[in-house]
Amino acid sequence: MTTSIKTRVLDRIDLAILDALHKNGRISNVNLAKAVNLSPSPCLDRVKKLESEGYIEGYSARLNPEKLGQHLVAHVEIRLKSSTESVFETFKQHIIRIPHVVSCDMVAGGFDYLVKIRVPDMTVYREVLGQIVEIPGVGTNHTYMVIEHVKPDLGVGVL
Repeated sequence: MTTSIKTRVLDRIDLAILDALHKNGRISNVNLAKAVNLSPSPCLDRVKKLESEGYIEGYSARLNPEKLGQHLVAHVEIRLKSSTESVFETFKQHIIRIPHVVSCDMVAGGFDYLVKIRVPDMTVYREVLGQIVEIPGVGTNHTYMVIEHVKPDLGVGVL
């Protein structure tokens, strides 16, 4: 079942607002207005509209995983034993409850899911992997340890 979501076409000012907020979510409305060449009141109106329409889902801080002792990153390919909706749903319900799993994407290709894990050390990695392979329906897995972060995921590119 495919659902159609109607969205309006964003103009260059909306895109500039989104880009500026993406780079600095703490920017004041006055400085944001200056950055996009608007006066503060219309700028704030546009931000509120972008929020209400769902273009802006929220604001958060980007944390330093190294400082928080979460410096080891692994990407794990997961192949399920079967491709049924109930197996997919069971996997999803279990994987979202594992705290060290920072992202999980269902993918097309040679496996079913790509799971990103962030942990302090190999002992915790083994514990987390153990939790994953115990999820009903999980077949095989392959792990790729990250050696170097070349380009961090900073979210959606706007401009």
